[in-house]
Amino acid sequence: MNTPQQPTGGPDKREWRRKIGAARSAVSAQQQVAEAGALATAVPGLLDGLRSPTVCGYVPFGSEPGSIGLLDVLRDAGARVLLPIVPDEPGPLEWAEYTGTASLIPGRYRGILEPGGPRLGAAAIQDAALVLVPALAVDRQGARLGKGAGFYDRSLVFTGPDVRLVAVVRDDELVDRLPAESHDVRMHAVLTPGNGLVTLPAA
Repeated sequence: MNTPQQPTGGPDKREWRRKIGAARSAVSAQQQVAEAGALATAVPGLLDGLRSPTVCGYVPFGSEPGSIGLLDVLRDAGARVLLPIVPDEPGPLEWAEYTGTASLIPGRYRGILEPGGPRLGAAAIQDAALVLVPALAVDRQGARLGKGAGFYDRSLVFTGPDVRLVAVVRDDELVDRLPAESHDVRMHAVLTPGNGLVTLPAA
């Protein structure tokens, strides 16, 4: 995949999303499988030293890096895994526990898979010592580029003070600089298939 480079004058977030979306659409199925395996191998090490066994994750959608298998690796390593549920009205994400692939059902937002068990509310993210965050890109100052719906921007404000926020991106989606706004929550690290965990200045 070609690295999205920032053109002269600096693109806004919409332009970044367009460029990265186009690059992701070119990712082959074979590359996705290989990346998912590498990410799953790296994930257990993220649990070392956490204050809580609760981890917030997500089910990758489309060409996003990762897999449901990564969630199973977390559970096998002893984590309690919570997954997001997109609310019926605009607002923060709700959460429910992932208990295996049989617990997943298509959600209302683009049919993204969600746990079908009891909803634990938006505040359940406070229990998590680690939050794996989907992203299109992250820069080296910790600024995250999402898809623009704002669900995570409205949700991460509920996290505890000692939580670790780790965005999952491809190697070339960790870039030097992204457009950022004052309300954007900074990531502490990124997890990539080739480089594993990369700590950022926000940590």
